Order: sequence, then structure tokens, then C-alpha cells
Amino acid sequence: KSDSDTYSCDIGDAQSRAKLTVQETPVLFKQELQNEEAKEGKQVRLTCELSKPGTPVKWMKGDTVLYASEKYEFKQHGTVAELIIRDVKAVDA
Repeated sequence: KSDSDTYSCDIGDAQSRAKLTVQETPVLFKQELQNEEAKEGKQVRLTCELSKPGTPVKWMKGDTVLYASEKYEFKQHGTVAELIIRDVKAVDA
């Protein structure tokens, strides 16, 4: 997308211009989140894979946005995004 702009070819006495518009491809899930079961007090890892590396991800529990803390850890490597929930309790379901 950042390559979108007007480009020109200059030969001194004349110039030719063209406008380049780059359309971004939509980000899709290559692998969606899977249901998990965990024993109370354990750690659980939720993983999904996206079609485009470096895509910003927002993790939510219901309607609540999650933030990194001692409880929640976020990792993102290329197209893989992970949420690690530590010390799971019944309220985390």
C-alpha cells in the first residue's frame, strides 16, 4: 500500500506520469482458534494463523479487550498469533 503514488519518467524535455494504486489484500484466518480444555491452575495457549505476517491482533474475552499482564501473554511470530493464559480458573472459561 505504501508504494501507491505518482511515478514519472523524465527525459529532459518531456515527462510521462502514471499513478499507481495498490489494493491491499484482506487478512484472513488460515487457521482459526480451536476450543480448549484446561485444568484449574494450569496454563493454556490459544493459537491462530493469519494470511499476512505482522497483522495487528486484538485479543478479547467476550466483549472485554485483554491486555498483557501476569495473567495474559501475547506472542506473534510471522503469521502465528498466540494468547497464553496463566493460572486458569473457572471464570476464565
